[in-house]
Amino acid sequence: MNAAADAPVVRVRGLSKRFGTVRAVHSVDFDVGSGEIFGLVGPDGAGKTTTMRMLAGVMQPDSGSISVDGIDVRGDPELAKRRLSYMPQRFGLYEDLTVRENIYFYAELFSVPRRERTERGAELLRAAGLDGFENRLAGQLSGGMKQKLGLVCALIHTPRVLLLDEPTTGVDPVSRRDFWAILYRLRESGVCILMATAYMDEAERCSRLALFHAGEVRHCDTPQGLKAAMPGRLLAVRTARPRAARAAIAGLAGVLGALLMGDKVHVRIDGAEGRSAQLLAALRAAGIDDATVEPATVSIEDVFVALLGERGS
Repeated sequence: MNAAADAPVVRVRGLSKRFGTVRAVHSVDFDVGSGEIFGLVGPDGAGKTTTMRMLAGVMQPDSGSISVDGIDVRGDPELAKRRLSYMPQRFGLYEDLTVRENIYFYAELFSVPRRERTERGAELLRAAGLDGFENRLAGQLSGGMKQKLGLVCALIHTPRVLLLDEPTTGVDPVSRRDFWAILYRLRESGVCILMATAYMDEAERCSRLALFHAGEVRHCDTPQGLKAAMPGRLLAVRTARPRAARAAIAGLAGVLGALLMGDKVHVRIDGAEGRSAQLLAALRAAGIDDATVEPATVSIEDVFVALLGERGS
């Protein structure tokens, strides 16, 4: 049994929100425990950001309950904010302040004592690889460095819960790697992390995932558990003409789905014998003679498409 089942730090029940006639979030339930990285995964408009804003106490839900470290977020959002930190997609750094001044500003907001903020700030800067940049204006930092500074500011008051809304969007691969290294250290120290992401490779790194679609959590499990739940078997078709290959096989009997994955097509098939030969025959009939078919490793993107019925482009 995971930590969330034993002693949830974040507990969400029946969370719902509408904007006019649009149902943004509907009856969302989940628990998250200490030392977990819980991923909210889904396309734009699926309800991830709205859910994050309600968890942070900056938006009131229409119905449902949210508890953070035993505190009712709806009933006492100000007290809950002392236990959590929210880093939205566009974190509010002050570009005309230095790195150090930004950190001290957020420390003042959370009444962090002067000595503690100095020691904690220096520790976080080292962890983020930003030591030596204390006197640089935030506006002169790269995109990746700004995101890491935003994380430092979000952590300056030692929150119990960290809410991250697509924090690595538009960040270079090296900075994304560094960002995740910080998250792993936080997880080891027992911080409860909730992270909304549209990157499927990041979803693979989470302890558990909630798959959002049209404002609902359709599936919630570990990455491995979700992969095991995917119906059918997965094959990879490799060819110099992947789009043509997908078109040739998408409607065949026994083909449950076909998803473009770079220079190959991931084809989800039923369990009947001879499906590989059937695929090759259809590809050759379509004039695609260079194709090979082999078993494929299931990714979270395959799972998302299979379980939520999205169409691969």
